[in-house]
Amino acid sequence: MCSYDSTSDTNAHIVQVGEYLGIIFHEISRRVQEHDASKLEEPEKSTFDKVTPQLKGSTYGSDEYKGFLADMKPALDHHYAHNRHHPEHFHNGIRGMTLVDIIEMFCDWAAATRRHEDGNIGKSIEINKKRFDFDEDLACVFVNTAQQYQMGQRSHVAYRKREALLVS
Repeated sequence: MCSYDSTSDTNAHIVQVGEYLGIIFHEISRRVQEHDASKLEEPEKSTFDKVTPQLKGSTYGSDEYKGFLADMKPALDHHYAHNRHHPEHFHNGIRGMTLVDIIEMFCDWAAATRRHEDGNIGKSIEINKKRFDFDEDLACVFVNTAQQYQMGQRSHVAYRKREALLVS
């Protein structure tokens, strides 16, 4: 007969996991408030005012899109230096990021698909897999997340339908 009762150890584990989740939750909450704030100040704002409308009609990853990014280089260099949800912030790219950085980066990608007429989170993941040199496992996690939480193209369509209903 076993005299050990795991209840106390399990409850302690649950509390510890809750504490760790609380740390992550707090950091994500802070990121929600501060995301891309540097775009609202110089030297970024004037560049984003000029180029954002042009980006809207371009296809993510296309030569045209890359040309716009080249034109934005000084503002983007500043943006990447001040925003750790971009792999460019780190000398070793995505490998220098934390899980919270990666969550914010992925949400940024999903939201960015709404800025392009032909935006598609699946295509963005594939392009960024090559661009930032991450493996198929992480790509699958991104795809699973987009599907689970209906991010990207599907929510993009739903969002436009909601907008149309609000206008009519």
